[in-house]
Amino acid sequence: MASEGLEGEHPSVTLFRRYLRIRTVQPEPDYGAAVAFLEERAHQLGLGCQKVEVAPGYVVTILTWPGTNPRLSSLILNSHTDVVPVFKEHWSHDPFEAFKDAEGYIYARGAQDMKCVSIQYLEAVRRLKAEGRHFPRTIHMTFVPGRSGLGRDAFREQEDVLAEAAPSSQVPAAFADEEVGGHKGMELFVQRPEFRALKAGFALDEGLANPTDAFTVFYSERSPWWVRITSTGNPGHGSRFIEDTAAEKLHKVVSSILTFREKERQRLQSNPHLKAGAVTSVNLTKLEGGVAYNVVPATMSASFDFRVAPDVELKAFEEQLQGWCQAAGDGVTFDFAQKWTESRVTSTDDSDPWWAAFSGACKDMNLTLEPEIFPAATDSRYLRAVGVPALGFSPMNLTPVLLHDHDERLHEAVFLRGVDIYTRLLPALASVPALPSDG
Repeated sequence: MASEGLEGEHPSVTLFRRYLRIRTVQPEPDYGAAVAFLEERAHQLGLGCQKVEVAPGYVVTILTWPGTNPRLSSLILNSHTDVVPVFKEHWSHDPFEAFKDAEGYIYARGAQDMKCVSIQYLEAVRRLKAEGRHFPRTIHMTFVPGRSGLGRDAFREQEDVLAEAAPSSQVPAAFADEEVGGHKGMELFVQRPEFRALKAGFALDEGLANPTDAFTVFYSERSPWWVRITSTGNPGHGSRFIEDTAAEKLHKVVSSILTFREKERQRLQSNPHLKAGAVTSVNLTKLEGGVAYNVVPATMSASFDFRVAPDVELKAFEEQLQGWCQAAGDGVTFDFAQKWTESRVTSTDDSDPWWAAFSGACKDMNLTLEPEIFPAATDSRYLRAVGVPALGFSPMNLTPVLLHDHDERLHEAVFLRGVDIYTRLLPALASVPALPSDG
């Protein structure tokens, strides 16, 4: 059994493991324990602490280190407090024990996504305050709920299916993908006066691990479009050749969309310079229709998960969807379960003061950056949509991407280096000179 803090263990690692043990796991996260932990850290670090309930039971916790020039816009360090579900039978260790093996790997749900970053923020601020440092810009650490969750009933409905279907080598919680969340967290928070009072000028949020020596930084993300195609046609007995059936027309639309999918897949595979986030992906995720083997249904539907690249003109893409449906015949329509239309790109031009500060600090640390488009969705989309430039950055190089996976883990040395990196990044970002946008 792992102890609370092994003899000789770095205090930052001990704190990280303590946070990992808080069971903020969907579908019933213990948000109260997480908020209490953060309030304790605020008290110990001498930081301001504000709690904003954006929906019943959903509290955004804000820890604030005031800057010396309150007229300047602030730096936001964002992280989500909840984690995706687990299938314990596929784990080598209890996913909420924060077990550390002899090599220094810490096994826990949230080790990569994204409790590591939360503690790296806190520990970097602790170090800087201990050194007596002060910066012009205020630093706000926002800890938001609701990023990773399905509702309880939806989770339990799919848990049985995926536990049986997913081999242990696959990601078990793909259905709990982070973009289903945020609706009771950052999405609501950015609409509130408490957020506007933060005077956010720039934000950091989550990224991904990188198995190479480089560090990935995300400056935009694809727009999730969850589309249901509904086809209506003539019903009848299964023994007859019925004309103009729902299935025939739905098949045409599905074929058109999957042909588009293959073109995008080939475009990605044929260009070594492209990353997944730079193309539009689509997957058929659900087929519905029919009541009996011998009854031709009057209605059938197919559901698709599109991730639309940020350079795609969204109005034209929706017209393409309409065209596929019209080409299939009468009675074919589509609707959206989710439709994100506020795709924004954060500048990575050297002339941009925020990027210059971020990339310059990384260069001073001899870090190799790989700017990319995030392939899925994070809270950064809500920040960018209200005009706050945001970068997704989780400093985990030489580390396989294991978020949402069985045996999610992070080496303590990688975690501690991340604290070092943020300790260098924060002074650079919090010292960006006054900008026209500061007012």
